[in-house]
Amino acid sequence: MNLLEMVMGAQGGDVVSQVANRFQLDEGQARSAMGALIPALSRGISRNASEPQGLDDLIGALANGNHSQYLEQPQKLGDPSTVDEGNGILGHVFGSKDVSRQVAAKASESTGIDSGILKQMLPVLASVAMGAMSKNGFGSAVGAGSVNQLAGGQDSGIGGMLASFLDADKDGSVIDDVLGMASKFLR
Repeated sequence: MNLLEMVMGAQGGDVVSQVANRFQLDEGQARSAMGALIPALSRGISRNASEPQGLDDLIGALANGNHSQYLEQPQKLGDPSTVDEGNGILGHVFGSKDVSRQVAAKASESTGIDSGILKQMLPVLASVAMGAMSKNGFGSAVGAGSVNQLAGGQDSGIGGMLASFLDADKDGSVIDDVLGMASKFLR
């Protein structure tokens, strides 16, 4: 199951309903927006996790944060703290507000939803995405061993779990997904 499927299916679809209500969209529009934004978040997370420091930071955030609350209690998606936390996540994932704006603009082109709404939605979805990863065991995979030992290779430890989870096109490699994202933003 990939990140988008986890978020869309969370709490029997209640996350989708909460996002729709929060941004005054119908559920179809919310699904469309989420379908455009969450893969971009996944690629950003994958890009960061492909670097040792980025992987360390991601594992630390998953192990020490309380991100699963956003899936377990979707009503928290309306809290200002969700947006604050999501903005922090976006800073790590995309590196700048310009990239977040580009992601929202691209998603607006494909969904027809105003980019202003999508920009507001991004931090909420970033919190939800971290919640999905946390809830599905990535944070609890960090135990007494060092991050480098746990990261292992593509086939072992949390590194292998993250690789399969973040592999957007399911071809067994996150590298092409990372390169695809980078090429979009370097044009």
